[in-house]
Amino acid sequence: MRRLILTLMAVLLAGCMIGPNYHRPAVSTPHSFRFEEKYARATTNTAWWKQFNDPVLDSLIAEALVNNKSLETATANIEQAAGVVMQTRATLFPQVGYSGSAERQRLSKSDALLLPVNIPNPISSFQLLAGANWELDLWGRIRRLTESARANLFATEEARRGVILSLVGSVASSYIELRTLDKQLEIAESSLRTYGESVKQFELKFQHGQISQMTLEQAKSQYETAEAAIPPIKSQIVQSENAICVLLGRNPGEIRRGESLPHLTLPAVPSGLPSQLLEQRPDIMQAEQNLIAANAQIGAAKALYFPAISLTGSFGTASSDLSNLFTGPARIWSYAGSFVGPIFTAGAIAGQVKQAEASRNAALSSYENTIIGAFRDVENALSTHAQLLAQLQAQKRLVEALRQYERLAVMLYDGGYTQYLTVLYAEAQLFPAELNYAQIEGSALASLVAIYQAMGGGWVCKADKLTEAVRARVSSP
Repeated sequence: MRRLILTLMAVLLAGCMIGPNYHRPAVSTPHSFRFEEKYARATTNTAWWKQFNDPVLDSLIAEALVNNKSLETATANIEQAAGVVMQTRATLFPQVGYSGSAERQRLSKSDALLLPVNIPNPISSFQLLAGANWELDLWGRIRRLTESARANLFATEEARRGVILSLVGSVASSYIELRTLDKQLEIAESSLRTYGESVKQFELKFQHGQISQMTLEQAKSQYETAEAAIPPIKSQIVQSENAICVLLGRNPGEIRRGESLPHLTLPAVPSGLPSQLLEQRPDIMQAEQNLIAANAQIGAAKALYFPAISLTGSFGTASSDLSNLFTGPARIWSYAGSFVGPIFTAGAIAGQVKQAEASRNAALSSYENTIIGAFRDVENALSTHAQLLAQLQAQKRLVEALRQYERLAVMLYDGGYTQYLTVLYAEAQLFPAELNYAQIEGSALASLVAIYQAMGGGWVCKADKLTEAVRARVSSP
């Protein structure tokens, strides 16, 4: 019996696998990124968010990696996919089980008369069996299903890394947005105080007949403009704080601040080759694993054309007397082989094969589209960052010019050489220009976050190490 099992296992291992083996498709990649900076540094594999030099941001990202609910869901999905692999792969091996029964039955007197004299009534029956069932995977159907399940597991792992990629970027971007709004609020409140002092002075001048009411109302209009800009900014601050709280797995509330917007250090622009994206971006690697899984399903479907061969066996004891159940004469055993195969299925199997091939083609198109989209993301992020830096410098010069314009307008008005309308016009231009400068400054910082997200990189693995608490929590019973 043992020799037979070993022989069958050797035949099984030598069995062929129906269906196409996976080979990575050839993908056309650009030689370089058009908008990559000349002196960009290879920093894609570092914990890039630490380059902002803001310990508060570091702590927020660390908290999010431990408590974020989407990350916990992604981790649980990995555990689920691992269970599917174990379940699918298990059918490669004999399935051994046991069973037992005890029965006592009394026949009617008329039926008992038909029994031999030595058979008692009531009748007792005891049975204890160990059985095994084994489907021989000669055509590789189970191995293809296992290959597909394993690829799905790897895909869920890449999906989790994608969640980490998005989570770190979202926390950093949301924090930058929050500090941008704080800066804009600071500008608005500072301007409001300045305009408020001007209104007080103009009210005194109006009372003494030094200015007209029109001039006073012009000063008040600028004050009200600044005051009206504050509530929307405060509302956006609350929304940004709540958005960060959700990323951190907290209930809505306040977020601790660290460095102000002007004091956040600009991280270095990372460098890399387009071909490296194929090994770094989780979404590309996930798409490839989905392609591998779909490719393996073709072999599993084609294997249905061939007969399924199974071996069954049992060994145990049976007796009408419990005391004799474990004696030699009570021993029973059996083994058998069976096979079943299709003759006419009206296209059922062909339909499954066609479906699997179509799924593979769809997965291939999705894989190629994901790669193209990744190149687009990097090009857009690099271009946006370069243009934002140029825009930031231009906006800085504009703010400086408008401040000088306002200063000169005030001097001319105080000297009686111009109307207050000139001062009002200068202030009306300076206030939104300062708000816009803070917005562009924040956008320039956020564009670097987008670059690191677009390039992927080994930093995702570094961030993954900070999520051990999530894995432990999901894995614990």
